[in-house]
Amino acid sequence: MIQLPTETVFPVHNAIGDLVRHYFPNAAGYANGFLTIISLLLIVALLPVFLIWLERKVAARFQARLGPMRVGYHGLLQSTADGLKLIFKEVLIPEGADSFVFFLAPILPASATFLVMTVLPFDHHLQVADPAGGALYVLGISGLSVLGILLAGWSSNNKYSLLGAMRSGAQMISFEISLALIMLLIVMVSGTASLREIVLSQQGTILDWWIFKLPILGIVAFVMYMISSTAELNRAPFDISEAESELTGGFATEYSGISFAMFFFAEFVNMFVSAGIATTFFLGGFLAPQVGIGPLDAFFEFIPGFVWFFCKTVVVIFLYMWFRWTFPRLRIDQLMYLEWKMLLPANLALLPAAGFFLAMGWTL
Repeated sequence: MIQLPTETVFPVHNAIGDLVRHYFPNAAGYANGFLTIISLLLIVALLPVFLIWLERKVAARFQARLGPMRVGYHGLLQSTADGLKLIFKEVLIPEGADSFVFFLAPILPASATFLVMTVLPFDHHLQVADPAGGALYVLGISGLSVLGILLAGWSSNNKYSLLGAMRSGAQMISFEISLALIMLLIVMVSGTASLREIVLSQQGTILDWWIFKLPILGIVAFVMYMISSTAELNRAPFDISEAESELTGGFATEYSGISFAMFFFAEFVNMFVSAGIATTFFLGGFLAPQVGIGPLDAFFEFIPGFVWFFCKTVVVIFLYMWFRWTFPRLRIDQLMYLEWKMLLPANLALLPAAGFFLAMGWTL
């Protein structure tokens, strides 16, 4: 029996919001909304800078070298310097391109990541909105990224861009099905589609996280989520939409300057969002890891929930980077085989199996 917490144990309000409501009772809604948007914009602006630096460092370690070391301490300012360079570079438009769609395309993936972050529960009182159908909202909004890539390939008037976009569209739509089924699995066993309540359904020790709570099936579902989300992110070994050695850069071939930067930054923010969803659905979200040892549990509980959320998310991000710098790129036919002949049937079998486990009470 899942015990959802009371408002006293996990209050939704936070100190800043309450302060604004106290001093500006008539304009509290607008003021809190403005503060929320500014906070999310800061996170979206700073995350790619950190993640690009982290990816370079991880790649360097895997290749037995140092990575960026010259700009700032251990190259910490290298990503900032590269971002500034991209922003101030001239934006070129290819001959024959549809200029309106060409500039609209990079905005869509960037907007999608921002909108999905509004429902991510960073802590029990740090969430912009908690719609009852949060899982469905995430799936619906993430479709904007596919649309942006398809429009970028079509509007560039370049055969390599179009091929990359078509590959990416086929790949992302295919793996979206598996991703939806895995999320449906967690919605089914937790009994709610609200992301906050999915986190709260994992209260207890780490054995109550959905990755462990369903014996074996939870780990299988998490592994399949990682494979499907890596394909959704267009990251290696599933980066056939860019495939520099085949398509010169795929859908982004003709993009330069700030337009290219928006695609590039959106990719890294998307990675954070996918890792955050994995944390929410499988790893207890913002809940502290409880191991059943009194003093240790009390110490972990003392650490704020958003710290646990970011720590767990960074671990999942490291896994994405590990995959990228370890496995070789698959061919398009191998990728489609993986989805339609392996992952999809496995997902369809996993749903009734999890329902059977739940009905029999075989959860930990």
